[in-house]
Amino acid sequence: MTRTPIALSVMGLVMILIAADLVASAPLNPYQAPPMMALGSGLAATGAHCAAPVVE
Repeated sequence: MTRTPIALSVMGLVMILIAADLVASAPLNPYQAPPMMALGSGLAATGAHCAAPVVE
């Protein structure tokens, strides 16, 4: 077996996965998205290890 059928089948499965995700998910609302760069906005960081409270 050559690499071509395997590569094509993997690419096909990835395309099916992306299509299923697009069908199942709701469209994005850019007005509810957090700002890309919140420098000086006063918004607290969330969702990352740097936003975790300090445990002493």
